[in-house]
Amino acid sequence: MQSPIRISVQSDLDALTRRLNDFERKQLPFASAQALTAVAKRVQAAEKAALPQVFDRPTPFTVNSIGVKAARKNTQEALVFVKDIAAAYLAPYEFGGTHKLIGSGKTWLNPKDMALLNQYGNFSRTALKRLEGRPDIFVGTIKTASGESIGGVWQRPTDVKAIKRSGKRGVAMRGANKTSHLRLLIRFGDAQPVKQHLHFGKRGHEVVASTYRAEFAAAFAKALATAR
Repeated sequence: MQSPIRISVQSDLDALTRRLNDFERKQLPFASAQALTAVAKRVQAAEKAALPQVFDRPTPFTVNSIGVKAARKNTQEALVFVKDIAAAYLAPYEFGGTHKLIGSGKTWLNPKDMALLNQYGNFSRTALKRLEGRPDIFVGTIKTASGESIGGVWQRPTDVKAIKRSGKRGVAMRGANKTSHLRLLIRFGDAQPVKQHLHFGKRGHEVVASTYRAEFAAAFAKALATAR
């Protein structure tokens, strides 16, 4: 996403360090890194679980785009991140702004025919190309009787029996327009402001605040028990 959302537990570590002896201090970096990684994984799980609250049927690609980079003894920082492609279209849901446009286009696509959407309720990048290849489809602007100009993907009314798939004789094309007028499949327009919010950062803070101390206590106890 745009800028990192940083959550620090340094004050907890500083307070703890003052109460440790030399032996315990030597185990602190390892235990701290283990605890930070464990908490980061908890944050990751919480963020993934929350996606269906914002999106209807989020795709596996979106859910699995939330990753974790483990902490190390010399870095003492665990990272919960969103992979680049997903970050581009999820960023407005965290920081505000307009929806990410499909592909590299400059036009917001607003499907009017729900049959065009995939199992996750999305209009895929390849769906428009498939439509453009059909003989009964054209992309352009139509001026309505009221004088309004509407740009989009339109379907011509066609005799079902006359529509054939390219290269396949005698096979009627699916989804033909059986009406006597043009049918608007996708309307073009400006990208709309995002209304839903991920609360990615807020949720991360809450998970850290509620789980860090327990995770650190467990990691520190294990480090002391296994130290040589």
